[in-house]
Amino acid sequence: MKRIEEKFATLRTRNEKALIVYLTAGDPSPEITKKLIFALEKAGGDILEIGVPFSDPTADGPVIQAASQRSLKAGTTLDGVLKMITEVRKVSEIPIVLFGYFNPIFAYGVKNFAQSAHSAGVDGVLVVDLPHEEAKELRNYTDAAGIDFISLIAPTTDKERLKKIAAKASGFLYYISITGITGTAAPKIENIKKEVQNVRKITTLPIAVGFGISQPEQAKRIGRFADGIVIGSAIVRLIDENKNNRDLEKIVSRYVSEIKKALKSK
Repeated sequence: MKRIEEKFATLRTRNEKALIVYLTAGDPSPEITKKLIFALEKAGGDILEIGVPFSDPTADGPVIQAASQRSLKAGTTLDGVLKMITEVRKVSEIPIVLFGYFNPIFAYGVKNFAQSAHSAGVDGVLVVDLPHEEAKELRNYTDAAGIDFISLIAPTTDKERLKKIAAKASGFLYYISITGITGTAAPKIENIKKEVQNVRKITTLPIAVGFGISQPEQAKRIGRFADGIVIGSAIVRLIDENKNNRDLEKIVSRYVSEIKKALKSK
């Protein structure tokens, strides 16, 4: 059983929902990113999304855009991110999803990327600007390497396209709770509930909800009908605000612990 599948299965036996946490690799530094990975796993993070910085992150809001720019200025590369994951794998089995854009992967070489990601211990990839219809170029290699291709479902996705996406998806489906970019609006939970219920009718894959979630109460309410939630911009913002604080790991861990506690409560 793959790590992502196993994680959701284990959580299901505990009647728990997955907390998927996002970090921009290399922000504020690769060394601190690695420390935060271990801290957030200990604090209750179930799955990690590691963002590969890109110069034109069109799907990301201002918080993650700024983090990407800081990371790129610090010299973070896709190869460097894979090496960091290799180091993490020496001591952790937490499922890791690489989140990013196709340009760096294309420049790296799709076959080489798939092989290197597999060797590093990557469990899934989420390429936000590579839609279902254009994913074959990458999936020919990532599927063969046993890497889950995490697919996005938007509120605007029609039923027929949803069926096609779900039929080919693996790992989990990522439901985007709002239209637009990350971290810029609060989701309308009743609308999300209805849409997630519609997605459930056509897939048995776990469904995680992301974009705009930042508060424990939001996580609690969404966790009642989703299989997991994704927290991204809120964590990245907290890191930026406290990057020079020697208690950074404690501050971010406390926040993640509060979200996980909310997911466990009824």
